[in-house]
Amino acid sequence: MNDTLHIDFGSDVPAYRQIIDGLRAMLVAGVLKPGQRLPPVRQLAADLTVHHNTVAEAYRALADEGWVDLRRGRGATVLARNVPQPGPGDEVRLAQRITELAAQSVANGINRRRVAQILQDVSHNLVAKGNG
Repeated sequence: MNDTLHIDFGSDVPAYRQIIDGLRAMLVAGVLKPGQRLPPVRQLAADLTVHHNTVAEAYRALADEGWVDLRRGRGATVLARNVPQPGPGDEVRLAQRITELAAQSVANGINRRRVAQILQDVSHNLVAKGNG
């Protein structure tokens, strides 16, 4: 699993947030399936070269979101999660975040057409994986 999960230590995004976002992406994509155990906190921390509390915080956040079950001595197990209904303003906030990310990408030198292609590829992959 840690082959697909990486920490960018030069990023402004804290390491625990990168772990949450990376694992959530793997959960949504079906890479991590219900019943599957996540690596022990200390193992993943060593693999990612972060403090074990960083991984523990990420696991707790995913448990709060209903993605994983945390049990002392048994670790973190992926749960079958019901997809919640979007709240008021969720789609507007999504569009705003995507717009900001696309603008940042263009500002960092990525060609506008390439940004659009990446967004289209991501959208296609989401639809192909299900969940509407």
